[in-house]
Amino acid sequence: MTVEACTTPADVAAAASELVAGLARDPWGSVRPSAYETGRLVALAPWLEGHRQRVEHLLETQRPDGGWGGPGGYALVPTLSATDALLAVPSGAPAAERGLSALAGWLRGRGPAIPDMPAVELIVPALTASVNERLERAGRTGLPLPSAIDGAKLGRVRAALASGVTPPRKLLHAWEVLGGPHGAAAPVADGPVGGSPAATAAWLRDNGGTEPAWRYLEQAARFQDGPVPCAAPITVFERAWVFSWLAEAGIPVTVPDGLLRDLDAAVGEDGVAAGPGLPRDADTTAVALSALAQFGMPREPASLWAYELPTHFCTWQGEDGRSVSVNAHVLEAFGHYLDTGPRDAERYRAAVRRLSHWLAARQEPDGSWADRWHASPFYATACCALALARFGQGEEAATAVRRAAEWVLSSQRPDGSWGLWRASDEETAYAMRILLTITDVRPEGAIARGYQYLSRAIRSDSINGSGDLPMWHDKDLYLPLAIVRAAVLAAQHQAQRLFS
Repeated sequence: MTVEACTTPADVAAAASELVAGLARDPWGSVRPSAYETGRLVALAPWLEGHRQRVEHLLETQRPDGGWGGPGGYALVPTLSATDALLAVPSGAPAAERGLSALAGWLRGRGPAIPDMPAVELIVPALTASVNERLERAGRTGLPLPSAIDGAKLGRVRAALASGVTPPRKLLHAWEVLGGPHGAAAPVADGPVGGSPAATAAWLRDNGGTEPAWRYLEQAARFQDGPVPCAAPITVFERAWVFSWLAEAGIPVTVPDGLLRDLDAAVGEDGVAAGPGLPRDADTTAVALSALAQFGMPREPASLWAYELPTHFCTWQGEDGRSVSVNAHVLEAFGHYLDTGPRDAERYRAAVRRLSHWLAARQEPDGSWADRWHASPFYATACCALALARFGQGEEAATAVRRAAEWVLSSQRPDGSWGLWRASDEETAYAMRILLTITDVRPEGAIARGYQYLSRAIRSDSINGSGDLPMWHDKDLYLPLAIVRAAVLAAQHQAQRLFS
């Protein structure tokens, strides 16, 4: 079948090479600012360089309905943060009033469902209380809590911290709603607290901090000329995903030895964190190990056993919930290791069988998967379907891949794209990669339409320009630009190989 190509394999390879070179030039990572995190810095650190730019960012990114952030329930956390911050800024008063109006409509009615975001059960009651304190000082009526969150967990966590209990590392990422004059014990801030500018600002406010923490916060404020993302830097996370996805697609790209050695050195006995200050996690560890294996630096993935549970693998110990994408990435890491032919591999083979069954059992009735680390089912479905297609064991794994492909085919938009909320380059790339894994059926028409839709992405650089919405889960939705770019290039390259 002939496809009118708007790009060539050489274009894709050149774009991939430039993407990798950019990772070396900017080790902090390529990610959009967060309304939530930026609002917290406006409230917590008005003295910090870039305050005016952060206020302007909030004013410029407010939606016509008065909210901030993503659609539906994804708007609650960033709108609470931005509104609370702007209530204390004279120039922000009109925007704060529009934010309050939006919040009142959501919280006093049924409101949209609240997504499963990190620390949402702590952030929402903490910020609602902060907004209400400001309103009550002005003699105004406060906001109610949403029906799904009662604030009890926040109270228990604060009480435990006040008693001197050392917090788990994952809690430090949301220290901005936990810290304060309650006597909480916490580790010395020898750099970023929880990998978060807001958490670090709160720590410095309450404890004075150390020079590395001050230096980090100042760097974070300069990172994007004022506004900040939820987590920075994301060095290991970004490099692991980019390297792995480019390699999986077979794009001919050379990664500098220094970047691979740095990634290899970062993986310790209990894995690796996405970036400084964050807890080590199975997801980043698994993807980093897969990337190293595909670039000729395989190592035994023994560090992943630290995250093993009786039925599956957790993102980190003490996780509230479970993630199919994390378990798909663990399956891939184990599969790559088994491809090296280790002599004593029965434990890994047993885990592959168990993960194959666990993932297949969690497929939705329509053939998709849903996950707690991404808003789009296309991401979760790509993670699971690709892992099962390459390394899954048993007929149920093969059946799950076929069902996933059928769901993708049924959900393509008339313009050739895919997308949950609207057409997006990122989700179109995930959908195409699922279809391109099929070996017994080649839905070339659907792939060709998707390829034609994506062909503009490389030439116009639409992703880096702001074409796609943030869909990745942190305290706020975020868009890791380099990682999404790698997904688009991977889909382009695989489609070109099909039609060449």
